[in-house]
Amino acid sequence: MAAATTTKTTLLDNEERKQFVSSNGTNSINAPSWQSCFYCTRENFKTIGEFVTHLRNRHCTREGGSFVCRYGFNGVCASLPLDGVSDRDYDAHVAKYHVNQQSRESPPEWGVYSAAQNLPAVLNDPQKGKQSNLFTKKWGEHFVERASIPGNPRLPDVTHADFAVYLGSIGKRYRWHERRQQQQQQQQQQQQTATTATTPEHLSAVPVPEIFLKSQLQLHHASTFDQVFPSYMQTEGSSKLQRQQTGRQLQEQLSHYLDIVEVKIAQQVSQKSAAFFHAMTTQHAILAEMQQAAEQVRQLRSALAQLHGSAVVDSFRVMRYAQRRQHYVTTLDKLRLMATVHKTQPMLQLLLGTQDYVAALDLISTTQEILAAELLGVHCFKHLPMQLGEMEKLIDKMLTTEFERYAATDLNRPLLDGGQPETDSVCAEEDKLVAIVMGLLRKQNFSFVQSYQQEAIATIRAIIKQLLIELLSRGDHELCLTGAGEQSLELTLTEWLTMLQRASYALGGVLERIKAVVSIMQQTADAAAGGSSPQEHTVNLIDSEAFLSAAHHEQLSGQLQQLLQAVCHYCHERCANIVSPQSLERCAASEQELLQLSQIVEEFSETTQSICSAPSVPLQLALKVQASRYAQRFHAEHKQKLALLLDQERWRQVDIPQEFQRIIDRMTAGDYAKQAPLDTPHLGLNGGGIGNPVLLVEGKQPFALVSVALLLIQMLYEYGGSAQRLPLLASYHARNVVDLLRCFNSRSCQLIIGAGAMRVAGLKTITSTNLALVSRALQLVLYLLPRLREHFESMSGYEAIERDYQGHIKEIEHKIHGIVSERVTAQLEAWDARPPIPSQTFRHISRHLVKLHEAIAGVLPEAQIHEIYGVVHRNFKDKLREQLLKLNIYNNGGPQHGVVTSELTFYMETLRTLKALPPSQLDNGILEHIWLY
Repeated sequence: MAAATTTKTTLLDNEERKQFVSSNGTNSINAPSWQSCFYCTRENFKTIGEFVTHLRNRHCTREGGSFVCRYGFNGVCASLPLDGVSDRDYDAHVAKYHVNQQSRESPPEWGVYSAAQNLPAVLNDPQKGKQSNLFTKKWGEHFVERASIPGNPRLPDVTHADFAVYLGSIGKRYRWHERRQQQQQQQQQQQQTATTATTPEHLSAVPVPEIFLKSQLQLHHASTFDQVFPSYMQTEGSSKLQRQQTGRQLQEQLSHYLDIVEVKIAQQVSQKSAAFFHAMTTQHAILAEMQQAAEQVRQLRSALAQLHGSAVVDSFRVMRYAQRRQHYVTTLDKLRLMATVHKTQPMLQLLLGTQDYVAALDLISTTQEILAAELLGVHCFKHLPMQLGEMEKLIDKMLTTEFERYAATDLNRPLLDGGQPETDSVCAEEDKLVAIVMGLLRKQNFSFVQSYQQEAIATIRAIIKQLLIELLSRGDHELCLTGAGEQSLELTLTEWLTMLQRASYALGGVLERIKAVVSIMQQTADAAAGGSSPQEHTVNLIDSEAFLSAAHHEQLSGQLQQLLQAVCHYCHERCANIVSPQSLERCAASEQELLQLSQIVEEFSETTQSICSAPSVPLQLALKVQASRYAQRFHAEHKQKLALLLDQERWRQVDIPQEFQRIIDRMTAGDYAKQAPLDTPHLGLNGGGIGNPVLLVEGKQPFALVSVALLLIQMLYEYGGSAQRLPLLASYHARNVVDLLRCFNSRSCQLIIGAGAMRVAGLKTITSTNLALVSRALQLVLYLLPRLREHFESMSGYEAIERDYQGHIKEIEHKIHGIVSERVTAQLEAWDARPPIPSQTFRHISRHLVKLHEAIAGVLPEAQIHEIYGVVHRNFKDKLREQLLKLNIYNNGGPQHGVVTSELTFYMETLRTLKALPPSQLDNGILEHIWLY
């Protein structure tokens, strides 16, 4: 599309040139070549200089110091195609080949190679891509596809209806205009007709020569005379009669021209007669009015001259004197102002001596404004602005130095011993601080906040280093300090705690001083911003106008708050380095020491939070790290002790000391305040006569326990007491308690159900009593689990450990009644319904039931015993039915039926004696149920 458009444009340009040449005709071709430019349309020149200037500006390129002529087809000169020449040679070339060119060369015929876009350009069009039908199309106008240009969506569709309102409003006036034009045309035609009628026919068609219409007719010129009297004196050989005849014709011709002129004048006079006569009539009236106006002007000028002499001259003289007086007063004011400005430097020295920095800066600013506005150009003050600028820089530097000196002096004042609060003013020389801060704010120099922060951090670092040096100097430790001043070796935990406590007291005092200074800075900023400080103890502020903008005031307030937070955070970091594991890696903190550390950290955190109103994290994290280390060590010791006790346990019932009874009572009530008793070495013995044989829970639930179960209860109580005394350890102990209970559950299962106790503790066999004691210990843990969860507030894995313990108890019950059921099944397989009654088989079954009851009766509760015997009883009935079917014994009242009835009666009598089942299941209903298949 672009190629076709460019080709059409080239064709149109050449066609326009051809039409231009053809329209000029032969005269244009024969005209001088410098009168027009062949390649620039509508460019005509009057002189050769204009043509040469046009060629130099439009058809010439300069390459370095050479000139290349471009006046030709396609920008190439035929006489000088590519070579560049000098300036003089270029002028000679233009004069020879373009200015004095006799004939102008015609442009070459347009061809394919004259197009701006050719076939390779069309083939390589990137917008079309690969064209499949390219070589089957014919070259021509339709070679490039034409794209229809859609209408512009931004332009509305204009129809004839859009002009209806306009046509309706303008139509009436247009029709009136048409009628008016027709009337005027008719009047003109009538006037032309009348003129034609009055003008003789022989005069209307003859024009008057142009020479007679000129303003000056100079007949003494030969050319003019020849035009007026053509060929009158040229014929020397003519006769007198011919000359008279020629003169007569010339006279008639001139008379004819005179008649034509008189007729034209008459026509004009007839058309303008009304205006002519009106002008002649009013001329006399105009002359009279002009005379009257001239007389009035003379009178007015006379009156003005009298007024000027009597009133104007004196008045202007008074005004001139008043203006002169005003100039004198202005000059006097300027001199007084100059005298005041001259006293600026002594006044600045006086203000700086009294530490009134704001007034000094205001004086400098005001003086600079006066010099720039009112004393501009005064020669004696030309160096004063520069001097005032240097003075202002000196005051800025002085303020910065004074502030740094004040900050160092105030922060390095000696602290009171023992962390006692300072009764006097915490901030020394408040007026001096206010003056310095006010001056810095007037200069809008807010870097003093960062300077004070750096000075405060340096002071804190120096305090901690000094405390550590004093601590090391009291003992025999080798002094080995790092750059921070708080890392040292060979210090005990007590020394570290003493160091931390003294550091917290000292840093608290320094932070109070910093808070007081920051408060004074904030009050000064509020006063500089035009507000009033809401604090009770306000300082003496300097009376001055508000010069601090709201944006700068907000920025400074934010920086001061960040200063407090940064300093408190740095104090926490320094103290955290003291409490860090690198400092205490050789020390094992006890619970009391950890409690003391927690109290120190809490007090210091409350102090810093009250100062900066934001919590600080580093020291709290360091405390949590120490608490985590203590909790891990505490748990590792208890877990190792529990594992050793489990491996050494003989799984025999022991008496419960009174102290353990009180522990379980306190755990039931949620009271973990008292310390647990020390481990007693005789807990595993039955002698001693102290305590009760069972542990009473809530005064009614007895628990027969082994010694390891008592030690587990003591450990749980120690975990709860430690969490109550140190709430920071609650989350750690909660996870560790779950892990301890999981360890007890898995290890007891391995030792009892897995028979590991036979190998570890030397037991000959795992009895039902051992199983019952383990089950009872697990039940006691299940009883304590909800109370432990309530005490620790949250225990992850509580549901899982509860399910594990319940499953372990069910597995122990299954093991107990499985042992009895196997023996009963073995006896019933060898039983036959024959005398004696009771048979030896049922005697053995009764003996097994009695032994099981003796083993678990004093350990398990009655409900659990009934449940175990209920399972054994169901297994007995199922096996007996199988045996009866195998022996073909039926409920027919025969001898064998009687033997079965007698055996079952003996069996039920044994159960009634043991009370192994609930009373509702101890009747003789088995005699009927045994025959129901």
